[in-house]
Amino acid sequence: MKNIQNLVVFSLLLFLVTACNDDFLEKLPQDSLAETNTFSTNNSIQAYAWQFYEMFEAHNELTTIAGDQRPGRGFGLDREADADLIQINTDGNGREYIWGRVTLSGSSEDWNEPYRQIRAANLLLKNVPDSDLDEIDKDHWLSVGLFFKAFNYFNLLKTYGAVPWLEELITDQSEELYAPRTPREEVAANILRDLLWAEAHIKDNVGLEKREIDKSVVNALISQFGLFEGTWRKYHNLGDPTTYLQASVAASEKLMAEFPQLHPKFDELHNSESLNGVRGIILYKEYNLEENWSNMSTTFRASNSTWDITRKGVDKFLTKDGLCVTNPNTPEYQSDRDMFAEFRNRDNRLLYMTPAPYFVTRLTNTTWASTGNPADEEYFSVYESLSGFPHKSLPDLNWFGNVVSRVPNFNQNSVAGFNRTFSGYRVWRHYNELNTGQSSRDIADAPIFRMGEVLVNHAEATFELGQFNQSVADATINKLRVRGEVAPMNVGSIDASFDPTRDVSVDPVLWEIRRERAIELMAEGFRREDLRRWKKMHYASEVKLGRWITAASQDNKVPIQNGASAGYVQTVPGTPPAFPDYYYLFPLPTDQLVINRQLEQNEGWPKN
Repeated sequence: MKNIQNLVVFSLLLFLVTACNDDFLEKLPQDSLAETNTFSTNNSIQAYAWQFYEMFEAHNELTTIAGDQRPGRGFGLDREADADLIQINTDGNGREYIWGRVTLSGSSEDWNEPYRQIRAANLLLKNVPDSDLDEIDKDHWLSVGLFFKAFNYFNLLKTYGAVPWLEELITDQSEELYAPRTPREEVAANILRDLLWAEAHIKDNVGLEKREIDKSVVNALISQFGLFEGTWRKYHNLGDPTTYLQASVAASEKLMAEFPQLHPKFDELHNSESLNGVRGIILYKEYNLEENWSNMSTTFRASNSTWDITRKGVDKFLTKDGLCVTNPNTPEYQSDRDMFAEFRNRDNRLLYMTPAPYFVTRLTNTTWASTGNPADEEYFSVYESLSGFPHKSLPDLNWFGNVVSRVPNFNQNSVAGFNRTFSGYRVWRHYNELNTGQSSRDIADAPIFRMGEVLVNHAEATFELGQFNQSVADATINKLRVRGEVAPMNVGSIDASFDPTRDVSVDPVLWEIRRERAIELMAEGFRREDLRRWKKMHYASEVKLGRWITAASQDNKVPIQNGASAGYVQTVPGTPPAFPDYYYLFPLPTDQLVINRQLEQNEGWPKN
């Protein structure tokens, strides 16, 4: 199977061949000859289908296609800042979503773009049956169309809940344009129906690389969608979670059989020049200097890096004995009052997520020397063994190779104007030294679906079905812990006292499953949607804190909770209000309410 390496080339080819622009999808249905040509061969349909891949969230991208900004948003880090484990520091007054200040938008690409893609998918679904392809090829392309239709409806469902379902291609005269919202249960059932059909009829292993859409990718989406909808239905009291949870489990089990091994280097999943052949990668997008690059790593190696992990996020990471830092029985956790001790004996994934502390003497912009105190470089050798150039190493460097003489490099008291932190725990997940010296021309490939997510999906879904046990833990969570050098989960040892800070409304074992999910997927855009489906957005209404410091150590420039002389950094003053229930669904854009008077705004939101 081909990966997505030629996405830009194929997409541009499609637009050039059809002499199209943004009006292409509007004009094509009126031209039967254009339709016949577009859907006549496998190659022409493949070229048409490349447009759908642009909806995948990959790496931050500066390039455009046909004048449109591409949708890469850094694995949803802004979205994660709407939850509890990540903060973005450009919002000095707090995130609007958390602080209850969301306003209605006149128009939204969260609505418009999925429906554009759905219309394009319906166009494919309308024309493929009439092509001269054999039945196997027809079924394959119908499956691709159904996959992307389901993918886009899933995005709409997550955002708005009930939305109009368009079963077939419509025109600007179709009555369906002015239809009311389709009930959520029907939209969800249609998504699952289409994905199951696609899984049964799509070709497998379409080529040699990972990958275009094939059976594995469809199963990955079923795994994700089934867990989301099943838990949403359970915790929002909508009924019938089992159908979706069972679908998630079944799809995950197929993938676990197909991908029995994981790539041993966690950091390389996001910071490798090539993901071709990497174990556990189900679908990825290729970046290179010739035709398609991103600004992902540059973003985290420059002055515009403003994402931090919160105190709560750092505390999620276990000690190597498999205990949480709040468990009084762990001898391995030392203290968060000593910035070096805090990182000792911890899950290695913490070291990949945020840089460990150090001090060096900066000689020139790009050279440095030791301070003479070996303790200041405690983690240098650790990174050499865990990651190393061109992935992660110390000292911290910007995209040009300029040295940061200390970590943490607090924005309010910085030693360098780049690679700064506000909370004390800068997001480092996507930092690599590939292509050093060229700003915004980054070439690390981006995973789109990977087995790390599938395994935590499976662990959670089986628990919700009452099927989670030690065997499942060994097949899922404990496989992930190997990469962090963390002791395996012993299900029988987890009781109410395992984590004294646990939300008491959550079963202790489920709490630890959710912890593992938070660790494995941190900074990949999942956390806000997880809190929403669990109906736990009140976690995000807690004060976001950072590293423990003394004010004097930062020249009294870094804000500390309650203005204390020593304590946890707090960059956003005050406490967010209680999270309102109606915020769990976002408001429909008001232009759609004007166009279609049968649409009703989500409950609680103003109508205009």
